[in-house]
Amino acid sequence: MKKVRFGTSNEKVAAVGLGLMRIQTADNPVEVLNTAYENQIDFFDHADIYGQGQSETIFADALEKSVVKREDIFIQSKCGIVPGEMYDFSKEHIVQAVEGSLQRLKMDYLDSLLLHRPDTLMEPEEVAEAFNKLEREGKVRHFGVSNFTPGHVELLKTAVNQPLQANQLQFGLLHTGMVDQGIHANRNEKASIDHDGGILEYSRIHKMTIQAWSPYQGPGDTGVFIDNDLFPELNTLLKELADKYETTPTGISSAWILRHPADMQVIIGSMNLNRIEQIAKASNIQISRKDWYALYMAAGNGLP
Repeated sequence: MKKVRFGTSNEKVAAVGLGLMRIQTADNPVEVLNTAYENQIDFFDHADIYGQGQSETIFADALEKSVVKREDIFIQSKCGIVPGEMYDFSKEHIVQAVEGSLQRLKMDYLDSLLLHRPDTLMEPEEVAEAFNKLEREGKVRHFGVSNFTPGHVELLKTAVNQPLQANQLQFGLLHTGMVDQGIHANRNEKASIDHDGGILEYSRIHKMTIQAWSPYQGPGDTGVFIDNDLFPELNTLLKELADKYETTPTGISSAWILRHPADMQVIIGSMNLNRIEQIAKASNIQISRKDWYALYMAAGNGLP
């Protein structure tokens, strides 16, 4: 399994992380954890809202019955979304959310905490107070964000003392906005519009690990793009390259993300044991520059 540095820390984590949003749908959560760990996936991603908290509870119960030891894995959770109501980065909410996650996870600390989607009412000083308290009490070791622009990050950095190690962003073959603007820079084309504030380059400069979420999703409500008749050109090439690199279309879709020199992580949400194994093995595949661009174009993108 390919490893990447977690932000500016000395931590090395698996390039493929397992997202636990759907663990409540797993037939056997213990097998899911064992399969992931046996394939060198040591990074597990949660959020307090996943399954209304049940995902963390199910994970904790499965962990106790699995071969996996807490000290051998990296546990991340996210907070800040109050479903259907608001985003809340108040000190009280952040602290209570972490304490709730730790209670459900039956753990003393999180390896990483991300703020989940920007709260426009965020007061950086209040977030800093929460981070300081959680770090001082040993409840969180590293901090980061999710779905933030460079402006959001810089605003938060005016007050927080801790390095912001990661930013979880949607990225994949059919969500290429982070690279489109750079490829089409200085052009009067739709793809040249910068929707993210140059977050890809910003992350590389500041050594923030980009965690690609929903990497296999198509646009809108089209669902997963792999083996999807709506995307025939892309799937034809995925199958050709899967044969070439002795993997699967899902594996190639993962390798496409990991080929980028930003040293991203892929956060997968599958509870399918075979798919977890396929994606983990594909983390070691280094596709060529030519094949990377061929996939980019087969996904519907052009080169100026």
